[in-house]
Amino acid sequence: MTAATKSTLTYFKWAFIVTIIGLILGGYLGWQMTGTVSGTATIFFICAVLAVLEISLSFDNAIVNANKLKDMTPEWQHRFLTWGILIAVFGMRIVFPLLIVVIAANVGPWTAMVMAATEPDRYAQIMKDAHLPIAAFGGTFLMMVGLSFFFDHEKDVHWVRWFEEKIATYSSIKGIEIAFVLIIMLVFSRIIANSADPALGPEAANVFFSSAIWGLLTFLLVEVLGGILDRSQQVLEGAAKGGFGAFLYLEVLDASFSFDGVIGAFALTSNLFIIAIGLGIGAMYVRSMTIMLVEKGTLAEYRYLEHGAFYAILILSVIMYVQSLVHIPEVITGLGGATLIGISLWSSIRYNKRERAHEVEAKKTAAI
Repeated sequence: MTAATKSTLTYFKWAFIVTIIGLILGGYLGWQMTGTVSGTATIFFICAVLAVLEISLSFDNAIVNANKLKDMTPEWQHRFLTWGILIAVFGMRIVFPLLIVVIAANVGPWTAMVMAATEPDRYAQIMKDAHLPIAAFGGTFLMMVGLSFFFDHEKDVHWVRWFEEKIATYSSIKGIEIAFVLIIMLVFSRIIANSADPALGPEAANVFFSSAIWGLLTFLLVEVLGGILDRSQQVLEGAAKGGFGAFLYLEVLDASFSFDGVIGAFALTSNLFIIAIGLGIGAMYVRSMTIMLVEKGTLAEYRYLEHGAFYAILILSVIMYVQSLVHIPEVITGLGGATLIGISLWSSIRYNKRERAHEVEAKKTAAI
């Protein structure tokens, strides 16, 4: 079956299967935890809400993944969509929260796992206390991803033309996006240091700044390492484009997108296993959306869809920075990104209609 003949529902077959299995597991876990029908229904509902939360936060993730995947070799596309989803589901939704507790509480991995099962409230508190460095790291990485898209001298398609054309004129200045991010980091560090909030202050500012620096370094190292690895692969394989370097970039990008969802999930439940089920279901839909976008060529058909995703990434990065000062509900983050992507899709459809109208008019003129 070709991409042209496959229906949209076909792409979501595995996502539907995982949804059914996940919700059954959620219901079983709810019964084991509460022993009541109402308790089971509550856990079932939380799993469903977490899945929706992950999907709403990851629309832009799927679009950016598709943009990178379309330039990768079929072999590496397959590896990302198989190994990558395993890393995304089990690594970011289970191992990552455990790793945070291991580092923050200075305990062993098994102790962290036992804490997640037997002391979920204490586990959740440790995760929430680690929000500042996570927001700084993830926000910085995503800000670099977004700015790198707009500060590109080869970019010739502009959605918000007056803004994007102006940015493109400065793209030839080497390191301008790095300088911009460093300024933002310094501004937020100063605000945190001078905050009257007892949870903030100079020590919190140092944590924020050092974590943000690590986020910036991670982006740069992934870019450098990816370039070296892909160049080596091209030499060895002849012309393989988008190999391990692109794979590594997408994995780190997915991790950065996942930070907000994982932390936000603890607002609904402190049970690691319920979170893993709910967010894992959502991650499968992101995978299905990514495959559909690549195979159907949706990014080429809707020319501004990619722009909407990168604007959403920039806004998400700013929100993650602001969350170091005040709490912003995850529903606002998700709806904001989805709204931008929806507007970019609408703009793309309008553009396509205008182009078809011009083509019809040109044919009529030529016939005369």
